[in-house]
Amino acid sequence: MALYRYRATDAAGHISKGEMDALNEFDLESQLKKNDLELIHSSPLKDKHHAVHRLARRDLINFLFQLEMLFRAGVPILAILGDLRDTAETPKVKNLCANLYEKIDSGSTISESFAANPGIFPELVTNLIRAGEGTGQLPYVLQEIVNSLKWQDELASKTKQLLMYPAFVTLVVGSVVVFLMTYLVPQIIGFVANMGGTIPLQTKLLIWVSDAFVKYWWIIVSAPFAALALLMLLPRVNLRFRRWMHAAQLRIPYIGIIIKKIILARVSDTLGLTYRTGIPVLDGLVYCGNITSNLVVKEAINKARADIANGAPISQGFAAQRLFPSMVIRMIKVGEETGDLAGSLKNISYFYNRDINDSISRVQALIEPTLTIVLGLILGWIMMAVLGPIYDTISKLKLS
Repeated sequence: MALYRYRATDAAGHISKGEMDALNEFDLESQLKKNDLELIHSSPLKDKHHAVHRLARRDLINFLFQLEMLFRAGVPILAILGDLRDTAETPKVKNLCANLYEKIDSGSTISESFAANPGIFPELVTNLIRAGEGTGQLPYVLQEIVNSLKWQDELASKTKQLLMYPAFVTLVVGSVVVFLMTYLVPQIIGFVANMGGTIPLQTKLLIWVSDAFVKYWWIIVSAPFAALALLMLLPRVNLRFRRWMHAAQLRIPYIGIIIKKIILARVSDTLGLTYRTGIPVLDGLVYCGNITSNLVVKEAINKARADIANGAPISQGFAAQRLFPSMVIRMIKVGEETGDLAGSLKNISYFYNRDINDSISRVQALIEPTLTIVLGLILGWIMMAVLGPIYDTISKLKLS
């Protein structure tokens, strides 16, 4: 798809100039006619070809949703892509539709045109589309993909909500401590020191901490960021450390169990999606391992897949891995016995979704009183360290 510079005229004879993406001059003329413009002259800007970039998750969901709705209405695929291209609200979606239109018009299947854009369509989506083409259930498959992507988008928002709130609280507490130690405490300590008398241990400790903040504040402030950068870099170069860190994530008090539930919810949703659309369980488990970056969960899924490939029932393969809760194992076993494994996996996703909401609410409810307690302890220590010497001095004055 290229960018064209054009000159066109409307019904009143007014000349319009501009630039527009189009497959060729005929496509450019067709697009201008829809805007009641008649092409006079055009020239391609050869050095400004537009590549197809990665789409935001919301844009991808909207694109697939519109594709599914028009498919159900019986509209041909080229007509769908042409209409979506002409009505696209963003250049990225417009370029994507034009890219797919060109490939399908040249003889590619829908799944092949999707596979040619791996930065936009994950391998799982491409294979689901291929399965839908093979079974003649493409509208149903598209609906399942859209529902799954919507659910994953909500799950991603909950994950950010879970992680951002504690980070914000930590930042607030840290800022208050830095302010107290670098500005307020030195002034109070100066007053206490001028009073004379013996300085107790807690006051000496407060003076030492305050001096450290004043002299080395740049080290103290930058240390958390340096540690965060190190934690992000080490897992990329050291596989053993990455596995240790992923295992530690699942053991964080309160938050670790929620992270684990979010990962297992995505696994059960992906396995249910692939199973409902006709992809074999063993292939579905490959995709389940690919959607999670946590090595501990990935290893457990791969081991379960190996057991299932050797003839073990699905529930037994998962049961051999302690990572998966007994409730999940029981529901999978019920699904196997009743022949409704897809329904059981869907129920697991629903259960986790509700449980994750409740867990996040409970953690957020705990953070506020925890913040109050931490700040109270810090202020109480400062008050005790400051008022102790003042009280001792006043007591001596009364005795004398």
